[in-house]
Amino acid sequence: MGTSRQRSIVFALACTTLVVCGWAGTPAGAWDRGNVETFALLPAGTPTVEGLTVGPDGNVYVSTFNPLGSGSAQLFVFNEQGKQLRQVTIQGSSPATLGLGFNPATGRLLVIDFGASKVLDVDKDTGASSVFMTVPPAPPPPAPGHGLNALTFDDTGNVYVSDSFQGVIWTTGPGGGAGTPWKQDALLMTTGFPPFGANGIAFNKNRSKMIVANTGNDTLVEIAVTNVGGVLTAGAATVLTNSINGADGIVLDQNDNIWVAANQADEIVVVDPTGKAIAKLGDFDGVKNGVTRGLLFPASPAFSKDGKWLLVTNLELDLRPITGQQSVDSQWTAQVQRHSVAKLRAKIPPNP
Repeated sequence: MGTSRQRSIVFALACTTLVVCGWAGTPAGAWDRGNVETFALLPAGTPTVEGLTVGPDGNVYVSTFNPLGSGSAQLFVFNEQGKQLRQVTIQGSSPATLGLGFNPATGRLLVIDFGASKVLDVDKDTGASSVFMTVPPAPPPPAPGHGLNALTFDDTGNVYVSDSFQGVIWTTGPGGGAGTPWKQDALLMTTGFPPFGANGIAFNKNRSKMIVANTGNDTLVEIAVTNVGGVLTAGAATVLTNSINGADGIVLDQNDNIWVAANQADEIVVVDPTGKAIAKLGDFDGVKNGVTRGLLFPASPAFSKDGKWLLVTNLELDLRPITGQQSVDSQWTAQVQRHSVAKLRAKIPPNP
């Protein structure tokens, strides 16, 4: 067997060969999670933020989510470097808002008022608002109420809104009004944890599919779409892929890869159009001086205007007062004193 020194030299050479050849456990460069930076800090005393969108001006818009609070929600606007430009009250809202986005056809900023089960048309400069979309009353208890959560648009400005509790995608025209069911399906409901079914929604590039994240089921649901003269009709719903822990907000890139905020795994999971994971980005690195390092309950992702960065809200939500149950992050979220928006490079590492 040779001397101890000879054996050590052979072992060292073997290990070096394994690393250089990319055989040290995983392929070279695969699952490089990259660095998560703090894009912006909310002022001290501000509730957590969930919804996020990047405007046509490149500014970043986020709104507050405080389901156990009072008063109205706040809208924060940051420039592309993360400097706060303004804070305005979303007038006439509940304290709990979720998804928001600019309608590409009208330029109007729409904000989902989760607490009041409606969608608001909000002035991005003053916070003045009017009701844009309403939904029919939910069935009486013990059935759950509405859980309007995320929104997306088609090419003509029609609006689609996920309902986490009713398992419905609602739709209305560019001018708003009463929402009508576009798709209702058991795959959009959940009895899991966190107790939100249909959440993040987005169309693929050619509008042949809608992707819906189901948070409590840890799934991505694919809804077939028929496009006749610009009118989109929902077809069958199927599970595209499973096991994304707390699949929350989503955004699709130019190749129709799906970037998913996994709110219970504190990571971004990137899935290709077939449902195969091709990257896992970001992680939780603790709470220091009351501020999250990395990702903590990530919720709403969006690409920066130049496409170089993925921005994502750290929802940092302690679920215990809301659900009566603890998650693995609950005790960490309780330590957060200033809520944040994170950023990471919008780059899928090589995975040979």
